[in-house]
Amino acid sequence: MRLEGKTAVVAGAGQTPGETIGNGRAMAVLFAREGAKVLCVDRDLARAEETVAQIVSEGGEASAFEANITLAADCEALVKAARDRFGRIDVLVNNVGIGGGGDGPTHKASEAAFDRIVSVNLKGMFLTLKAALPVMREAGGGAIVNISSLASIAGGNQIAYEVTKAAVNRLTTGTAQANARHNIRCNAILPGLMDTPMAISGIAEARGESTEAVRAARNATVPLGGRMGTAWDTAYAALFLASDEARFITGVLLPVDGGMSVRVG
Repeated sequence: MRLEGKTAVVAGAGQTPGETIGNGRAMAVLFAREGAKVLCVDRDLARAEETVAQIVSEGGEASAFEANITLAADCEALVKAARDRFGRIDVLVNNVGIGGGGDGPTHKASEAAFDRIVSVNLKGMFLTLKAALPVMREAGGGAIVNISSLASIAGGNQIAYEVTKAAVNRLTTGTAQANARHNIRCNAILPGLMDTPMAISGIAEARGESTEAVRAARNATVPLGGRMGTAWDTAYAALFLASDEARFITGVLLPVDGGMSVRVG
């Protein structure tokens, strides 16, 4: 019960349909298993409610909330909902992120895709932090976990996604620096290749390949054990950073990648 008595907000707690579990849902479920009351936020209320249903079926406590984090009013509303329903916010997880849809190398990426990805991945996280930080300051502390990506330091050919995730890293360290004296910790996780619905199904659809073929190709590139990570690997890292066990850790950018960052430098 590492989060017993705490309230957590997980932005991006739903997931795209698929064969496995996504990062947001895994974090919300694990936090609840560890004693937290969880506000499951997603732009698709039905998907947030699916996460809540899983938590409740296991005896946990959770509530769903619909929000578009690119809108300041929605970010303020989700913070108010957390306070109204649970009284406070101890933990905030920023897991909302998108890619694809016209992204690519700099000379090919479309302006529309760049604007859309920046709005969601960077502006949305900024607005969520801006809404939640005053509440955490008033309460005397809190823990923030931002979900970045290994692509922020070792990207491929998706410039908008990579640039926004690199910016998330600096948003994390800047937030950590500015709020340390308020006992607010802010860290980021940089997942590598993960076997999640958004990753596998999205790539398979884009390439016209089977999910099995995509999964096998990705597994083969991971140094540690020759297999991708799962959403639970991200969730357990987030649990540690959110817990009091990490009370002296802030401003950290933690790769959860099976050694891929070691290989690429």
